Amino acid sequence: MKVLIASDHGGVNIRKEIMSLMDEMKIMYEDLGCECSNSVDYSDYAIPVAEKVANGEADFGILICGTGIGMSIAANKVKGIRCALVHDVFSAIATREHNDSNILAMGERVIGPGLAREIAKVWLTTQFLGNRHEKRIQKITLYEEEHCYQN
Repeated sequence: MKVLIASDHGGVNIRKEIMSLMDEMKIMYEDLGCECSNSVDYSDYAIPVAEKVANGEADFGILICGTGIGMSIAANKVKGIRCALVHDVFSAIATREHNDSNILAMGERVIGPGLAREIAKVWLTTQFLGNRHEKRIQKITLYEEEHCYQN
């Protein structure tokens, strides 16, 4: 498994916590920044991660900003991405089992580092259930194929 991780200025601390968690879990990851406390645009980090996940350069992505909202909106503009904004463990499990999410978004100003680690851990270790959920994902994919352009 390879994971891409990035944050804007509002998610630097939790990004570092999640990288530490992935080190402990021996998960290969690539850190795509940012390394600043000055204001940056979340889309400059979300879109490259989403494009690389969509192109198969990584299996999953994790994005963190102040609320997670901007990152999730930006990532979901990329064809083939199912980015879930998650701030609780139940939703982290459900979005992997039912939605086959391939990017996790979280908000550093919404949750603390301990909960962020728990969410990331269950999200990274939960498998898609398929079966009845597969046809729902296929409907989304079909819509994307018919209505969305590829970069």
